Amino acid sequence: MHPVPESISTFLDIPMTLTAAQLDFYETHRFIKLKAVLNAETIAFFNREIAAQVASMTTELPALEDRTTYGKAFLQLFNLWRENETIKTLVMSKRLAKIASDLMQVTGVRLYHDQALFKEGGGGITPWHADQFYWPLASDKTITAWIPLQATPLEMGPLEFSAGSHKLLEGREMAISDESEAFLERKLRVTDFEHIIEPFDLGEVSFHSGWVFHRAGANTTADMRKVMTIIYMDHEMVLKNPENRNQSKDWETWCPGAQVGAVIDTPLNPVIYTV
Repeated sequence: MHPVPESISTFLDIPMTLTAAQLDFYETHRFIKLKAVLNAETIAFFNREIAAQVASMTTELPALEDRTTYGKAFLQLFNLWRENETIKTLVMSKRLAKIASDLMQVTGVRLYHDQALFKEGGGGITPWHADQFYWPLASDKTITAWIPLQATPLEMGPLEFSAGSHKLLEGREMAISDESEAFLERKLRVTDFEHIIEPFDLGEVSFHSGWVFHRAGANTTADMRKVMTIIYMDHEMVLKNPENRNQSKDWETWCPGAQVGAVIDTPLNPVIYTV
């Protein structure tokens, strides 16, 4: 790992002020894409650092054609902030955390966990799903920053959103799978929720809530689509009784020691930003 240049550390502490229109857009649609959240120097630096960390943590994988749909979707590695002090600087960034806090209209955020999502050249789709199916969290005050580490054209499989679909209750009980893709593709097609498919410019970052449905297309290029994600929750988030096995596993993995009915205040869930 390499030390973070002072210019990048300073940049990551500079707040980004959102407009009333941007806050209203997120409140209505529960996702937003924001340009120039990160500058070219920051993206280039963390592209190298995160790619190196992912490579060091990736075990030998079966050939793409021998994997499940989920396995073809991406290489997935978690809590890089605990493995690498350099990457921790990005995950704990006040710049990103303040945006998350402002969009959710809360007085602060703590970390749920981070994850790198690298979609290989030739990698398959990421099926329709809602993240919060997996989370034992008592409110919907959750948000994920999806941070491409390169410009991401449509051919690379950028994140797609069903705008406003956090209002849809059907499909919430489905894990990410071929079945969720088929069911939600049919269901969302007959709703008024607009399907947003757009490329990401360099430095553009999206933020989406836990209950908004989203997917990603296949990476039809020969290059790796490198993405870092950071999942934030209200700093006063309470642990709920798990409603499925996935939520029980997440409790054990991402907030061990937290108690049902109490604020999730564990060493793995530090407060990153408060007003």
